[in-house]
Amino acid sequence: MKAVHFGAGNIGRGFVGLILHDAGYEIVFADVNAELIDALAASESYRVHAVGENSSTRTVTGYRALNSGTDTDAVVAEIATADVVTTAVGPTILKFVAPVIAEALGRRSPDLAPLTVMACENAINATDLLRAEVVGRLEGGDGAPELARVVFANTAVDRIVPNQAPDAGLDVTVEDFFEWAIEVGPFGDAVPDIPDAHFVPDLAPYIERKLFTVNTGHATVAYHGWVEGASTLADALSMPEVFAEVKAVLEETKALLVAKHEFDPATQEAYLEKNLVRFANPYLTDTPERVGRQPLRKISRHERFIGPAAELAERGLPAEALLRAVRAALRFDAPGDPQTAELADRLSSLSPERFATEVCGIEPEHPLFDALAGTIRSVDAYR
Repeated sequence: MKAVHFGAGNIGRGFVGLILHDAGYEIVFADVNAELIDALAASESYRVHAVGENSSTRTVTGYRALNSGTDTDAVVAEIATADVVTTAVGPTILKFVAPVIAEALGRRSPDLAPLTVMACENAINATDLLRAEVVGRLEGGDGAPELARVVFANTAVDRIVPNQAPDAGLDVTVEDFFEWAIEVGPFGDAVPDIPDAHFVPDLAPYIERKLFTVNTGHATVAYHGWVEGASTLADALSMPEVFAEVKAVLEETKALLVAKHEFDPATQEAYLEKNLVRFANPYLTDTPERVGRQPLRKISRHERFIGPAAELAERGLPAEALLRAVRAALRFDAPGDPQTAELADRLSSLSPERFATEVCGIEPEHPLFDALAGTIRSVDAYR
């Protein structure tokens, strides 16, 4: 069995690559980072250190590496005969991966089993985004014969991968907890054999549970921790004022998840508490600056703050803690992140009402609009 994985970074090596390796796949890493690809190509193995209550070290072998920027033909040839293609490149990069997959489908023998394509990104239904990009590059669009040679399946992925030590090389440190949920419907009776993945009939609840608990909570720790001057996320969560804000945010998103997806309240509360423990993992020396980067994306309409806050407002439920997290995000000012300069520029050039609409995607008639505009206006007190 062979899997081509786009994105040879820490998540690619320490999460998706590890799981596929353990499932018996030969892995072909594809990335545009020449230095990283050259290092992988010259190596025979790397280690994944899982840290936490159940620490362990795994060694990954049996992989190859290709530069998808300079050796596209080789990547296309690998995909044409692969069993699985996965990505961990970021949702905005999927449009650059799509042409390679589309070309490979054209070269794929119809005698082979359909290729499984799964985008493992921190975004809702990322594989649907990738599919749309692939279809747009096929002659005939949704009627293209190449689509009979591929199965697209959405996934929800969950593993915290912090900043790595400067001398880590190809080794990756990750938390010991992970979850990879994959929608089972597209596969029919031909479900891939990936023992550490969890195949579910309806992925939407799992995607939103992860996004609105893990991603929302993680970013809340980062932004409130930044405001309080914390050096790591674990330090931030040890501050009573930060812990209280994170818990309040997660109680709000829990209320939404229970109301929308009918999760058992006790089960969701246990999941909430588990994630508070994960965020406080002292072995993960992650920083508010790293986790808080790209604040404009994180306060956009369907992301981790505005998304749940809008749905809560539509249901007449409170979203005050989520809006306080947005206010903390608006104060984020990490010199190493280009989006923070853009954020500051838009805060100074747009009225709170225009910012709410143009940046956060909330229109004036929405029930969240007035409270959100007020939150944005309140940031002036800190500038």
